[in-house]
Amino acid sequence: MEIEMDALDIAIYSVLEGVTDPVTMMSTIACLAFHHDKRFDWVGFYRNRGDNVLEIGPYQGKLGCLEIPFGKGVCGHAAMTGEGIIVPDVDDFADHIACSSETKSEMVLPVFNEKDELLAVLDFDSNRPNAFDQNDLTLFHNILKTVFADVGLEQIAKKP
Repeated sequence: MEIEMDALDIAIYSVLEGVTDPVTMMSTIACLAFHHDKRFDWVGFYRNRGDNVLEIGPYQGKLGCLEIPFGKGVCGHAAMTGEGIIVPDVDDFADHIACSSETKSEMVLPVFNEKDELLAVLDFDSNRPNAFDQNDLTLFHNILKTVFADVGLEQIAKKP
């Protein structure tokens, strides 16, 4: 089943009503998205740990990369630029990091709070080429903007 826009965002908002813990938020979004759409074979967050490195956070699917520097791969690109990205064919993305040889396409969105602090990126992998479109990007951009508005970077980054 492909994404039913209203069904997924309603489910996420309903389950997360009153939740303030960012790990719970990330876990819930990753789980609901992963099980809602067969295009997704990996859905997860890479948290901004505070030193221009993303660190694996809650996810669904096979083992992911543990760390990704800003500017490296699709996730690092989204963290560095602050913009969501759709990669229809990962073989055409010069700096793609192959955490799984099964990944054919990818969509990554930066996660900001209301202070415009980068908290994380949300990564979607698919074993299908060209699996994502602008509607997917817009749906998740709106969900992330709403859910993580009040989360502080200090709740995400590692403490020194």
